[in-house]
Amino acid sequence: MNKANQSELAARYHAAILGHIIGDAVGVPVEFYIREKLKKSPVTDMLGGGNRRLPAGTWSDDSSMLLCTLQSIVDREKIDYTDMMSKFLRWAQEDYMTPHGKTFGMGQIVLKAILNFSKGIEASDCGSGGERDNGNGSLMRILPIALYINFKSMQSCYTLDEKLSIIHQSSAITHSHQRSQIACGIYYFIVQELLTKQSVSSILIALKRARDYYKDYEEAKYFARIFSTDFRKTQEEDIESSGYVVHTLESALWCLLNSTDYKDCVLKAVNLGGDADTIAAIAGGLAGILYGEESIPRKWIQKLERIDRIQEMCIEFTEMEGDFNEK
Repeated sequence: MNKANQSELAARYHAAILGHIIGDAVGVPVEFYIREKLKKSPVTDMLGGGNRRLPAGTWSDDSSMLLCTLQSIVDREKIDYTDMMSKFLRWAQEDYMTPHGKTFGMGQIVLKAILNFSKGIEASDCGSGGERDNGNGSLMRILPIALYINFKSMQSCYTLDEKLSIIHQSSAITHSHQRSQIACGIYYFIVQELLTKQSVSSILIALKRARDYYKDYEEAKYFARIFSTDFRKTQEEDIESSGYVVHTLESALWCLLNSTDYKDCVLKAVNLGGDADTIAAIAGGLAGILYGEESIPRKWIQKLERIDRIQEMCIEFTEMEGDFNEK
């Protein structure tokens, strides 16, 4: 890859990470607000306050886990599930990778996985695999892994099956049910296509590729609406913005498909209510790739807590050994 293409790819990676964390921060103050309340008083900017009375620019567990994952890849220069879980444990015990030195918002399934790891269980065996364990806690942190795999795939390092195996295993350290793994896989297909071409048509191509890949998976039936060619036309009242991984993915993609720029996408996601910060984070990461960092409001970037360190981490991520060389 020449330097110009590498620089362009790095810019898209930065926009993805920033887009995720900023979406999270915009949604934090209204997390779990009901949609009817937000209809009367919609979010139009990055604000503070909310139930936790946090300053503007505060991000949550969604971004803490994403940053732990990002740092693990930088430190190990490869996908290392034990190291990732070690960093999640530091987050839980030491407030590592938090905006204000205090962990908040941790989900019960994630907590269970971290406790399993703290007891000496292998990272790959820590996740919960029951049908009721399909929260969005793996989907919200999968972006750095998707970005890393995309770069490695450009060097012909992985087959498609190997790429999806990494995505599935990365989900499984906290959420091992096939439904959660497929949700992360669908997200990966979208990231890959958007990095290839920044167009809404890339999302539709990605969904077709994902549908074809998962057609023989029993759990694929739960994603039938996402795979429908008419999904974009779904009415807002039919979009459920809960923490259930299928609802979260549907909400994020619906916002992405029905917006025209980064700000529009994130505000649409936040104002759905429910698990607003996670949905806005997942939608925001994709919107960052689609529209570029220039589409993210500059004042939102400036308000973001620990923005200097986040930008440093983005640079470290894209400059690992120059070419993401795996050891």
